[in-house]
Amino acid sequence: MLNAVPLTRDLVLVGGGHAHALVLRSWGMDPLPGVRVTVINPGPTAPYTGMLPGHVAGHYGRDELEIDLGKLCRHAGARLILGCAEAIDRAAQQVRIAGRGPVGYDVASIDVGITAQMDVPGFADHAVGAKPLDVYAARWRAFLERVEAGAVAPEVVVIGGGVAGCELSMAMAHALRDRGAVPEVTVIEARQHVSGLGDRARSHVLSAMRGLGVTLRTGVQVARIEADRVVLGDGSSVPARFCVGAAGAFAHGWIFGTDLPQRDGFIKVGPDLGVMGDDRLFAVGDCAEMDHAPRPRAGVFAVRAAPVLHGNLRAALGAGRRREFRPQKHYLKLISLGGQSAVGEKFGLAVSAPWMWHWKDRIDRAFMDRLGALPSMPPPRVRGPVAQGVVEALTAKPLCGGCGAKVDGAVLGGALAGIAQSGNDVVTGPGDDAAILRQPNGGFQVISTDHLRGFIEDPHMMARIAAVHALGDVWAMGATPQAVLSSIVLPQMSVQMQARTLAEITQATQEVMAEVGAQLVGGHTTMGAELTLGFTVTGLRDDMPLTQGGALAGDLLILTRPVGSGMLLAADMAGQADGRDLAAALAVMARPQHREAKVLARVAHAMTDVTGFGLAGHLAAMARASGLDVEIWGDRVPYFAGAQALSGAGVASSLMAANRANAPVSGRADPLLFDPQTAGGLLAAVPEPLAEATLVALAAQGCDGHLIGRLSSGAGALRVT
Repeated sequence: MLNAVPLTRDLVLVGGGHAHALVLRSWGMDPLPGVRVTVINPGPTAPYTGMLPGHVAGHYGRDELEIDLGKLCRHAGARLILGCAEAIDRAAQQVRIAGRGPVGYDVASIDVGITAQMDVPGFADHAVGAKPLDVYAARWRAFLERVEAGAVAPEVVVIGGGVAGCELSMAMAHALRDRGAVPEVTVIEARQHVSGLGDRARSHVLSAMRGLGVTLRTGVQVARIEADRVVLGDGSSVPARFCVGAAGAFAHGWIFGTDLPQRDGFIKVGPDLGVMGDDRLFAVGDCAEMDHAPRPRAGVFAVRAAPVLHGNLRAALGAGRRREFRPQKHYLKLISLGGQSAVGEKFGLAVSAPWMWHWKDRIDRAFMDRLGALPSMPPPRVRGPVAQGVVEALTAKPLCGGCGAKVDGAVLGGALAGIAQSGNDVVTGPGDDAAILRQPNGGFQVISTDHLRGFIEDPHMMARIAAVHALGDVWAMGATPQAVLSSIVLPQMSVQMQARTLAEITQATQEVMAEVGAQLVGGHTTMGAELTLGFTVTGLRDDMPLTQGGALAGDLLILTRPVGSGMLLAADMAGQADGRDLAAALAVMARPQHREAKVLARVAHAMTDVTGFGLAGHLAAMARASGLDVEIWGDRVPYFAGAQALSGAGVASSLMAANRANAPVSGRADPLLFDPQTAGGLLAAVPEPLAEATLVALAAQGCDGHLIGRLSSGAGALRVT
């Protein structure tokens, strides 16, 4: 019996702007049953506008600046798609994403901000816009390091003398001074004065700029930008090794190509933040144009709009009534002055002092704390009498997804021990990565099956990872993938959402199969309590496939992927994983390993893939099958970024304890050796004389390879040195 509320509506949030981030926080605390939430954003984090000048100046680190969308989406039960929206088909109710199939929506909201890319000759090659913020911040960090290393002169030009341009010029001048350089920062403004400020605030800002040695040139136009200078309209030039565009707000180009109601690429919205003439679409933040209440493009309005947007999204999905957003007419401007000082302006009054910066700092940190310190939502309590053991099971560690949900290896081994092998066509049965079948006309076929509980909300990404995971058994045998059958369990959902979800799964599966030369030939689909994806795979090899038992004493061990994915997935379940680390690991897990397999299959004596039983468990299986001991070089084992820190903090996958018990290791063994891997690396035993050449061959294919140990005569013991 299905107990979960069926999914009936798709809510898609395009962009990870401030308003959407706050909506996700609120959604996690009070989700609307029956709604699947999707967030589309180019990266796993989104920079917070208010702290950018402080970051550029060196007062805040990168982590303090960025909103972790991965954690927010986990909190909200949403899926995060890393990609750039490139179009919206309102008739089909789809958002098209570059490099990926469309995502369907019933209700969608757009919060993609603006860009500062300028239509000036040479800008695209030699300059960077102040927005998107993350691109600018990354380029600035790289430039600052080059200045500190003495590789480039500290010459900076800011195009645009508004509040943003002046604020960034002071931040960059302060940072350069702090690194021991003598900054040469110039602000170029086409108008005759600094815009966006009253007389008093402007006076404070200009004084601070002069104090930092920033040169302001007004009433001049930029003609073109070259690699080492900015050429002005009068023929003169300004030296520039780093050029920033901050001359106004420009809409993203893809919006121009839509049929959305717009003004110069800014989407027109009504008082309820709904796109004019479309009850299914909303827009908010800098990308929206509020005809009913024109306001400057400032982050304060997006923050104030978030509660109204949240309520109106729920109303559009069938819960409640819409209400109007009434932005305030007057708001406090807090402008950083490079160092830890700021000027505040409101109602024409202006105050400049260090305490103003500390006030701004408290406001900014409080905002980030709201999005970082997410409240824990306890699971629903079971009421009434329960059977013995139920309370203990409910209070234990939640069951992990992916390979962390596998059955204990010892239990599985006991179940398989009684399977008898029969028939001349079956060369090997249970015990290896795949069964080996003899083909009537010569050669061999391998066959295996695998499935995964959903551990992320994105069916497309889950399908890619599940396909790569299942194909690992074929690659481990040194075979070429042939045919694939899918086994799909969808959570209970409406017919329309079934169609959307299956389309995403099928597209992702076919992408992987096309890349590796296999064919999706069919499968089976049903509905259940949660998303589960599995594949039965076959492969071909002319000569006897590789097994775990062919390794020889003296062979070296090559591993193609880091370990620690189970740790990251377990931390993600608990809301502790860094979104950047998780996204990087998922990208690796979703990448096929056919190139690695082709290189290793030519030279390996034995091979397996590292999955649910962890690196130690799969090493132990190879050692036992080959009758050898394994020496693991502990300092050579690669780990996913963030995994060791999480391990040190006490995070562990639900299968890790069983893996440790089933594969004892002597020496100082990192707990991550027992971490269950999903779509893990290939592990090959290679003759020592060929090991270095194999690593070179892997690198030539754009693949990673790590020497992690050696096999020697013995009886299956593992030790770490």
